Amino acid sequence: MTAAYEEIPFSELLHRPAATTSRLDAVRALRLRRRDAGDLALMRVDQLEQDRTVIDFTSRLLGGLVRTGNTAALRAALPDALPWVTFLPAEDVDLLIGELVDVARGAVSLDNLAPIAVLLTQWRHTAEVHADPALYAALTQEPEGDLGPAPLPGLPGESG
Repeated sequence: MTAAYEEIPFSELLHRPAATTSRLDAVRALRLRRRDAGDLALMRVDQLEQDRTVIDFTSRLLGGLVRTGNTAALRAALPDALPWVTFLPAEDVDLLIGELVDVARGAVSLDNLAPIAVLLTQWRHTAEVHADPALYAALTQEPEGDLGPAPLPGLPGESG
């Protein structure tokens, strides 16, 4: 295999399925571009299983490093993987590492990597706040004065 993926129009798969799927001999996956919806990916099941094996190994390795107290190595390598981590306070980096290990382990067990992506996005946004002193001040200052009465919560199923 020479490339990670190749982009092709979705219609190519519909019009020439055998020729299109044979391209998977040269690439890991095909990115199927669609006009009115999100793109799709087409890959062989064995490639999907290999990817899962790598992710499972990585999550277990991270967990082992944390469990054995080798977080110094993780802390040192983290800025290479996530450059924005340099804006996080030290205690937040430790929280990130712990959450990442737990979420990665759980996500692999569910065969669903979305929770890892969500966690990384949330922490990246936290780093963005710490990187901008004005934004940090605006988000962490106490509001001035009384904000008035809080509305009563509605019953489940009520709107508005």
